[in-house]
Amino acid sequence: MSESVTVTKLHDDEVDIDASLVARLLAGQFPAWAGQPVRLVTSSGTDNVTFRVGADLAVRLPRTARFQGQVEKDLAWLPRLAPELPLAVPHPLALGSPTDEFPLAWGVYRWLDGTAFQFDRLADPSAAARDLAAFVNRLQRIDPTGAPTPPADPFSRGTPLAPRDELFRAAVDELRDDFDAGLLLDAWEASLAVGPWDGPPRWIHGDLMPGNVLVADGRLTAVIDFATAWAADPAGDLLAAWYLFSGDSRRAFRDALDVDEHAWARARGWALSLTIIAIPYYRTRFPDAAGRAAPRVAELLADFVAER
Repeated sequence: MSESVTVTKLHDDEVDIDASLVARLLAGQFPAWAGQPVRLVTSSGTDNVTFRVGADLAVRLPRTARFQGQVEKDLAWLPRLAPELPLAVPHPLALGSPTDEFPLAWGVYRWLDGTAFQFDRLADPSAAARDLAAFVNRLQRIDPTGAPTPPADPFSRGTPLAPRDELFRAAVDELRDDFDAGLLLDAWEASLAVGPWDGPPRWIHGDLMPGNVLVADGRLTAVIDFATAWAADPAGDLLAAWYLFSGDSRRAFRDALDVDEHAWARARGWALSLTIIAIPYYRTRFPDAAGRAAPRVAELLADFVAER
C-alpha cells in the first residue's frame, strides 16, 4: 500500500510526483520490491524527492530534468568511495528507467537510519565536529583520478570565488538596510585576496548542509546526497563550519581539519556569498529561511573580525 502524498513543487518545471507514482514504478520495473508501504521523506531536498519503501529501501527521484543524472553518478562512484569513509553514505541498488508517466531516470537505495542534522540533538557537538572533519579528511585523501569536475557555474562548490563577485556586490546593495555593508565587503574582499586554490583537485562532497548529514542517538551516522561530489578546491567542504557548528564545536572542526588559513578564508567567503546572495531571493519565496540567515551572517563576520 502507498500513501497518497503529493510533493509540494519547488520549481515551476517540476514533474508531478507522489507516493502512488513510486508504487507504480516499482511494480512495473522492480516487482520484487513492490507492495510495501511508500512514505514521503519530508526532509527531501530541493533537487530530488525521496520516499521510504518498507523498512529497508528508499526511492529517489529528480524533481526536474535539470537534476537528472545523480543516480548514475552514485552507482559509478559511491561503491568506490564508501569503503574509505568513516560515516555511512548512500548505497545505490538499481537505476529505474524513464516511463511515459515519469520521464526521468530514478534510483532505488538502501535506507539509511537517522534524522536530518540538528545541533541540539548532538550528545557532544565537538565530538560530532571532529567526526565530520574525519570524514572530510578521509574523502579528500581518496585518489581523484577520473573523478567528475565542477560545471562552469558560479554556484559550483569548490570553484574560485571571483565569478561570484558581481552577484555578491549586487546582493549587498539590496541589503544595506539590514547589514553593515562595509564590513560585508571587507570580509568578502579578504577572501578574494587569498586567491583561488592552486593545488591538485581533491574529492569534496560539496554540500555538507544540515539536510545532508544524518544523526542518530546523538551522533553523526551518515552523509547523503553526493550530487555535488567532485574533484575541486578542498575549501568547498569547510562550509559546514558555519552551517552546522558554532563556538567550541566550530573550533573543534577547524582544528581537526587538514587545511590552512587560506582555505579557511576561501570557505568563509563561500559561506558568506551563498548566504548573502540567497537572502533577496528567499525573502519573496521562503521568508522563514531568509530570517534564519541573519545569525549566520553575524557569525561569519565575527569570525572575520577576530582574524583580521
